[in-house]
Amino acid sequence: MTATPSQQTASGRAIRVWLFSVAALIALMVLVGGATRLTESGLSITEWKPVTGALPPLSQPEWEQAFDAYKRIPQYRALNAGMTLAEFRTIFWWEWSHRLLGRAIGLVYLLPFLYFLWRGGLASELKRRLWLIFGLGALQGAVGWWMVGSGLSERTEVSQYRLATHLVLALLIFAAVVWTLRRLGDRPPIAARPRLKITAAVLLALTFVQLYLGGLVAGLRAGLAYNTWPQIDGSFIPAAARLWFEQPWWRNLFENPLTVQFEHRMTAYMLFLLAIFHAFDAGRSGVDRGAIKGAFWLLAVVTLQAMLGILTLLNQVPIDLALSHQATAIAVLTLAVIQAERLTARQAATAQRIAAPLAQAG
Repeated sequence: MTATPSQQTASGRAIRVWLFSVAALIALMVLVGGATRLTESGLSITEWKPVTGALPPLSQPEWEQAFDAYKRIPQYRALNAGMTLAEFRTIFWWEWSHRLLGRAIGLVYLLPFLYFLWRGGLASELKRRLWLIFGLGALQGAVGWWMVGSGLSERTEVSQYRLATHLVLALLIFAAVVWTLRRLGDRPPIAARPRLKITAAVLLALTFVQLYLGGLVAGLRAGLAYNTWPQIDGSFIPAAARLWFEQPWWRNLFENPLTVQFEHRMTAYMLFLLAIFHAFDAGRSGVDRGAIKGAFWLLAVVTLQAMLGILTLLNQVPIDLALSHQATAIAVLTLAVIQAERLTARQAATAQRIAAPLAQAG
């Protein structure tokens, strides 16, 4: 027996609440991950135990065992020799909370997904998207341990390449969830000029580039150096000999703190200028009012993000400003996804494309 229209409406509402909850948890996890990085807590747990690791140490001997494991890695010997057990517990709780959030996201995503599949309430297009997001989530767990593993044997911190990959993959999953949420609506396509659609797509792509560069800056701790603005290393554009001294040349793009911070700054300027162009182009075009408001909201949050970035740099990355900068980056990404999706040419979404008729349970 097929479901009534009211049952289909209730199912669509439940799917929206579910995906919104997943997106909110991912955003929270990215912020906790940022705090974990800023407090140098990411290597405090030296084993990957997907199931049993959900429980923290519950006795004094277990705490001492966890601390002894941390003492065997290079970070402890080089940076934290002499740390007390109480100090270790502080960094342990940050990393444990980060991993616990990852497990929680997995359960919050998987269990309702299986329920909706069992009820038969997902159309094929939506199912494909949701399976893809699930696959990316599983990959993210493996990438997280791949990142941590880079700091357990020879390095005193994780690889900046792996940190940036871990961050961008988390935000790619977040963006996919937000995009999918947007596609659950029943809205007609917007008649917008191709240029407006292209700049919205480029803004989204450039946002991801900037997020990756931000991950490199964090991984190299490049924000703790060159704490002047608008000059960097004494000028607006540093000397080529300082930007390109690594061999081969391309390593400077990922491993030279000056070059990486310079890339991050220049990309921020490009993002800001493109957001200005897109907003005023949308206003002149007379396109859908929602698209105009979306463009100007995106410009406003990009502007705020730039200001927070400058303040974070000038103050040598205090944790409150750094996390505010990261939170605003998530807001920029959210608005960029919404704007790009809004302007994407498509047929109007219908209830039939989003939720298949539900089989009557029982």
